[in-house]
Amino acid sequence: MSKSATPTTVAGRLRLFFTFFDSRWEDLSAHNWKSTVYRDFSAGLIVALTAIPMAMGFAMAMGLRPEQGIIAGALACVVGRTFGGSKYQVYGPTAAFIPVIAGLMAHYGPQNGGTAAQAHGYLVMVSIIAGVILMIMGLAGLGKYVNLVPNSIVVGFTVGIAVTIAFTNLEDILGLESFTDILGTDENTQGGMMHNISMAMGNLNKINLWSVIIGVLTFVLTKGLLRISIFIPAPLLAIAVSTILSATAFAGKGIILVKDIYGSIPNNFFVFTPPIMPPVSAAMVFDVAYFVFAIVFVSGVESLLCSSMADKMANNTKTPFNADKEFWGQGLVQIITPLVNGFPCTGALARTATSIKAGARTPLAGYFKAALKLTMAYFIAPYLEIIPMACIGGILVWVASNMIKPAEIREMKHKGKFEFSMMFYTAVMVPLTNFLTGVLSALVIYFVVKFVFSKVRKPKVVYSTDKTEQEQ
Repeated sequence: MSKSATPTTVAGRLRLFFTFFDSRWEDLSAHNWKSTVYRDFSAGLIVALTAIPMAMGFAMAMGLRPEQGIIAGALACVVGRTFGGSKYQVYGPTAAFIPVIAGLMAHYGPQNGGTAAQAHGYLVMVSIIAGVILMIMGLAGLGKYVNLVPNSIVVGFTVGIAVTIAFTNLEDILGLESFTDILGTDENTQGGMMHNISMAMGNLNKINLWSVIIGVLTFVLTKGLLRISIFIPAPLLAIAVSTILSATAFAGKGIILVKDIYGSIPNNFFVFTPPIMPPVSAAMVFDVAYFVFAIVFVSGVESLLCSSMADKMANNTKTPFNADKEFWGQGLVQIITPLVNGFPCTGALARTATSIKAGARTPLAGYFKAALKLTMAYFIAPYLEIIPMACIGGILVWVASNMIKPAEIREMKHKGKFEFSMMFYTAVMVPLTNFLTGVLSALVIYFVVKFVFSKVRKPKVVYSTDKTEQEQ
């Protein structure tokens, strides 16, 4: 994973981290500024159109409100483009954070006697701590050590998250989502993969066929339109078609809408949400360690992988991304974004790839994306609440399907049985247990087998003094 040179002193790194016009802007010059700005604007517009439904879907899958996804994606992009280390990276809500944040919101929210505001306040607190740690990691020059995370575990983690997302959205697509919420109870419907599978299996007689059609249609339209052209805002168009269909031909068919769960969607996105400290206990301290580690791990690994991918995809022959500055920028994203009614975000692989393919050249594309996204969401907010929940499920299943890349799995298979087995182990453990258990246990097993057992099993070379034995 390449990176640009970083000063060796803390003072030098600080100067670099607070330098706005650095090498990320080297492709913008006096003779090409018009064409570059136009390309960045076009890329920002395409990504903004794609990002609105995805951000809403990610937020709802995390147990948060739809508008929180909109503000989180926009603000994270502004902060990340200002302080991050990549020319091309698009920041926003990502699938890898879904099980982490959903677990926190479920544990401290209404399901366990708390409130949604209290749970979000706790999320703000752990995100700020994680952000400070990421900034310290950048100052200490630790970006290069992300390479130590085995690729087999990264691939397995990604596959595990994809499986979790797909099964967690069963309720939405099958039309089973929030039977209890509509009746006015406090049950948290974001109960995780096993909860949703259990609920689906126990309520097969309540499946809404019309909802299934809407979910499948959204998935097929999104995938099909993107095969025609990357420039088509497929998620937005698919949701528009499915929403119109549910409001006309399928009206009165019992399809659950966003407003049935969340009420109206406000367009006053900027709301200060301070951190909240729960009562101190041993369990709370463990939770802090768990969620902070999860946010740091996902932020560090995903953002640096995304930055590396972006340089390769854009054929960047000039200054590559700076891993340490990226850590610094990620830290500020995790501190600032949750404080304004958002949540932790990181570099988004799919949106970054879309931005590059659409012509992005400089960080301006990220700023355009944020501004256009907020502007459009402000005016269409009243219409977002009539989107069927099955549409959101269809979009998230599409996201999950894109996370599983057969080429990466084949690569792990070619690397040997051990690498493939570690990928498989991680992919199974993440959805069956939780983020920390799956990833940490995989890391422990990997390094124990790789570095401890390999030394124990290393054959000893016996040197004989007998000439006849040497010849034999």
